Amino acid sequence: MATTTATITLSSADLLSDNLSLSATQTLHKAGTTTGLDGIQYERLEVPTGDVYDLIDATALGANKANKVYIINKHTDETKYINIYIKDLVVGRLYAGDWMFIPLEAAAADQDVGIEAISAAQVVEFALIHEGKTLVAS
Repeated sequence: MATTTATITLSSADLLSDNLSLSATQTLHKAGTTTGLDGIQYERLEVPTGDVYDLIDATALGANKANKVYIINKHTDETKYINIYIKDLVVGRLYAGDWMFIPLEAAAADQDVGIEAISAAQVVEFALIHEGKTLVAS
């Protein structure tokens, strides 16, 4: 059984009137179990401008599973960004160096994760940590 752990730490000396320091750690499990997630897809892509491209196909994931998605914009120009979509909804914007880590239920086959580069082609890395994928006939 695989064990995958996610940790996030936030700290700042000047955001609040006092120092901010918090950390959270979570072991990633299959839905409704204590069994670790055991599948991973990791890719580095150059995303051209001009369209929304499917990064993750929800059809293969299946509903009611504990999928996790990590995306980072590797561009170095802080004025460039990528939009992140789930289905047709923009859920976030990642500027150069920004990243996100979210759960993805994929409750319906059309809830793909899409990505759109704004102003310039951008290199993106992503990881899908999942319970297993279903092969989809072409």
